[in-house]
Amino acid sequence: MNELEYKHFYDRVGKINGWDFSKVNCISEGVKWNLYAEVMQSCKKSDLLLDIGTGGAEALLSIAEAALLLVGIDNSAGMLEAANANVASSKKSNVRILQMDADNLYFPSNFFNVVSCRHSPFCAKETARVLVKDGIFLTQQVSENDKLNLTTAFGRKREVVEDGALKNKYIAELNEAGFSDIRSFDYDAAEYYKSYEDLIFLLKHAPIVPNFGKAENDFAMLEKFIEQHQTSKGIVTNSKHFMITARK
Repeated sequence: MNELEYKHFYDRVGKINGWDFSKVNCISEGVKWNLYAEVMQSCKKSDLLLDIGTGGAEALLSIAEAALLLVGIDNSAGMLEAANANVASSKKSNVRILQMDADNLYFPSNFFNVVSCRHSPFCAKETARVLVKDGIFLTQQVSENDKLNLTTAFGRKREVVEDGALKNKYIAELNEAGFSDIRSFDYDAAEYYKSYEDLIFLLKHAPIVPNFGKAENDFAMLEKFIEQHQTSKGIVTNSKHFMITARK
């Protein structure tokens, strides 16, 4: 899946359900942190918070009480439609949603106290520019070996990249942008999906297996995968993520 294909995919998912996977029946073992819990701990009630790649704003709305003003940005019209609907129904008066590219932030310099970004690209230089002195940036990203047994079974990984390459790239960019106290954390958790339907939802709404469902034998391959990875807890795969925190 190239960048253009991913953008189309992301936009389509946004129109369907935002980035909300809360209805999927899945249990995880070995998760070491929750990004937005970490963001909450980094915020003061008087702070301004920017969330890059906010998707349907579900996570941002869950921490609305943490800061004075929370701004979520996304460049997908589909995601923004879902986010604005979620904000309206939440009646949270301190949350704003804007369409914006992470490479070109339309905010003054030294404006936000905290910037967060989950599973979305960001520009280290622009992030540094909009943060106040001693402001903090927190990001969680998907590691290359996430859902490894699924991507191996289907043989359609987005691209073959050494595990850890994205983390190292982002750390180098944050260093170059002038951030300090850069720290990284990893976890590789087991995930158990309750049913065939839960796994199909995941595959259709996350870019794990590019173009899942379009190849003639995809569902036969999925049935074989389930047979091989069914456990008493559910259908097992892995969730491999990394988190980076950095101060300006």
